[in-house]
Amino acid sequence: MTIAIILQGREGTVFSASPDELVETVATRLAEKRIGALPVIDNGRVIGIFSERDMIYGLASHGASILQKRVADVMTAPAITVSSDTPVLSALSLMTRRRIRHLPVVDGDRISGFVSIGDLVKYRIERIEAEATAMRDYIQMA
Repeated sequence: MTIAIILQGREGTVFSASPDELVETVATRLAEKRIGALPVIDNGRVIGIFSERDMIYGLASHGASILQKRVADVMTAPAITVSSDTPVLSALSLMTRRRIRHLPVVDGDRISGFVSIGDLVKYRIERIEAEATAMRDYIQMA
């Protein structure tokens, strides 16, 4: 199964940030949307990610003045991305190896979605539970 399966049920656009926005503005957006990260997009291309982790590291390094910095100055770049045809297990493995929690889904040069480790784990648990149910049903019918 691929990332495309996870993106299928989603509606709307991917929330994002621009590199010239102030950290204060983007931090407010993270809080309002109750999300942990945003892809940073410039001219339609993903150039980085701004996450809660970037905010914490920035606070530790710069103090409150980070709020007046541009997102481009504190984001994680380049962004680690996957395509919609990436297998879910490969994406989970990548996230584990790189110690990241969010992946922009990029097809061609354009972002087509954004997934979190929570999205992928939820999908895997649902698949495992469905397989277990099917196995129990098969055994009971025998």
